[in-house]
Amino acid sequence: MTTDRSPEPSTGPSTAPAAAATAGPGPEPAPSATGAAQRRGAFRVGDRVQLTDPRGRLHTITLTPDGTFHTHRGYFRHDELIGAPEGTVVVTNAGTEYLALRPLLADHVLSMPRGAAVVYPKDAGQIVTMADIYPGAVVVEAGVGSGALTMSLLRAVGDAGSLHSIERRADFADIARGNVEGFFGGPHPAWQLSVGDLADVLPTAAAPGTVDRVVLDMLAPWENLAVVADALAPGGVLICYVATTTQLSRLAEDVRTDGRYTEPQAWESMVRGWHLEGLAVRPQHRMIGHTGFLLTTRRLADGVEAPLRRRRPAKGSYPVVEDGTPAPDPELWSSESLGERETSAKKIRRAQRDAHPERDGA
Repeated sequence: MTTDRSPEPSTGPSTAPAAAATAGPGPEPAPSATGAAQRRGAFRVGDRVQLTDPRGRLHTITLTPDGTFHTHRGYFRHDELIGAPEGTVVVTNAGTEYLALRPLLADHVLSMPRGAAVVYPKDAGQIVTMADIYPGAVVVEAGVGSGALTMSLLRAVGDAGSLHSIERRADFADIARGNVEGFFGGPHPAWQLSVGDLADVLPTAAAPGTVDRVVLDMLAPWENLAVVADALAPGGVLICYVATTTQLSRLAEDVRTDGRYTEPQAWESMVRGWHLEGLAVRPQHRMIGHTGFLLTTRRLADGVEAPLRRRRPAKGSYPVVEDGTPAPDPELWSSESLGERETSAKKIRRAQRDAHPERDGA
């Protein structure tokens, strides 16, 4: 026995048009994330453009209505790029071709004005991933420098998140603000920048147990372990960026001594490019080697003691005095011994000027 499943013929006019008419307008388009508009479309006045010559050398320019780009290989006018799509090839009057693209974040942080050394993209990527910086997270960053890591953190938390950056030097903070707002095309709604010491700012800026992640890029992060522990929520992540093994050793031991953190984990990353030319595929002779160490740990719940380590340190791992207690040497932790270089006032002024081009006409 079979059943006829063909539809019955309609006996009246179709109601589909009427239903469509009464359904109302479609959903409104989602709002664009901060900075997204600057990453799309044709080149506009004020855009930063990365030019690549036939030998792979890079130049970064900011487009202006009457600007020109000059090298020993000729020149061209910015007007030839304004209104053109990304991926355009522009030719100088001497016949040299340049590929024009918007710089990626990794390119931008290495070419932007800087007062302090920047966190390299390889380390910024590790920080965002290994600290689990997620959209909507409440993050505190201390040691802003020139704002390189700040851009990656803002990208990760998104407009719905919160990033409070704390920098103790007002001139560095000024450079960072110019770089960050220049990259995103204006102030970011998730960003707050404060000038001062972390120990003074954080207790007034965040209630206890309300911060999800803390990122420290400073000379002596162990000095702030207590204030960070007060601000972090249980399970929250602390990640620290330090430059030397002496800093790393002191930080790890103080994290263990504090008692409110899990066993710290430390590592470094190195990036080696490869030469690709037909069958000549080999590692490049130069690489981005050591830039810094990363250490992560997580906040324990209040009243919980960290499990005892089962590994025994080797003899001689800890210097001791006569009574058997560790003997820290104050000279080991001076700015000079840890390799901190003082940035010249002239370099700071130049970086501030480059980070805020809008001030030239003020």
